[in-house]
Amino acid sequence: MPMIIICIVILAALILTVTLAKRLIKPDDTVAPESSCSTCSGNNARCEQACMMEASIKEPEYFDDEELDRYKGRDSDAYTDNETEEFREVLYTMRPEEAREWNRSLILRGINVPDQLKDELILIITSCKDIHNTPNT
Repeated sequence: MPMIIICIVILAALILTVTLAKRLIKPDDTVAPESSCSTCSGNNARCEQACMMEASIKEPEYFDDEELDRYKGRDSDAYTDNETEEFREVLYTMRPEEAREWNRSLILRGINVPDQLKDELILIITSCKDIHNTPNT
């Protein structure tokens, strides 16, 4: 039963994303050059959507993590502690501002982040977003 609920939530999120993408991005609409995907802060849904769409037509970027490809399709709650450590090692050897792109790369490659690591990943991504959005005083 919980698996059905999760599937319904994921499906609803996908439908919502597609609907928002259709409203936010018109065929002749482009992201301004100063808003490159490397500088998307996460606060601009249009930038985030455009970057995900752009990334989806390219080969996924790798972060010296090719060994994680063997986990493609595995459920996020099915990782052992040792397997989670493989993801953690990659996460903590990259620059914090790369965490968002790494997460996109994993999504595009069909690799789910282990549940044990999700809070850390979100914290790093959010911290970087906060730093980039803090006005200089």
